[in-house]
Amino acid sequence: MAKPQRLQCHVWLMDSEPPIWRSFEVSDQITLDELHAVLQVVMGWEFSHLYAFDIGRDRYASPFPVPLDDTLDSTTVQLATFNFESGKKFGYTYDFGDGWVHQVTVAEMQPLVTPDDLPRCLEGDRACPPEDCGGIWGYEELLERLSDPDEPEFEELLDWLGDFDPAAFDVTSVNRRLAETFQ
Repeated sequence: MAKPQRLQCHVWLMDSEPPIWRSFEVSDQITLDELHAVLQVVMGWEFSHLYAFDIGRDRYASPFPVPLDDTLDSTTVQLATFNFESGKKFGYTYDFGDGWVHQVTVAEMQPLVTPDDLPRCLEGDRACPPEDCGGIWGYEELLERLSDPDEPEFEELLDWLGDFDPAAFDVTSVNRRLAETFQ
């Protein structure tokens, strides 16, 4: 039996320009469903939609509220099952309507000595797009509309988004939310 590993991972929201990304660490003893929760927090999503992981030729998703067609159960498979190596990439899709596609890369692996500090976010860049804004293309359109105070719906957009800053990222807030989520 392999010894537990600490995985340092990098996640990138595909097609985001400038890139929206995070680096984080997790134990390889967590399930894919738990990794989904980590990704929700580190990226800034709100746990509002279904998800799936594409690893190799297989697709994994939660069987709740109902299993997705042609998927394996993400709640029972630990990351250690995959025997990841540095550089391994796999996909994570969140919200099939908006189609937020992420690329996750296992950047580094080390023996897991102290799991108490996991999961944790190491760094990142840019804010997570707002939920339900139409995917990456809708998000780009939203940012364009927000840059024009003469946009007819400018005030409505500001009311919807509040004090949203697309360039903001706060690793301390993310780690606080991780600690609250994984107590």
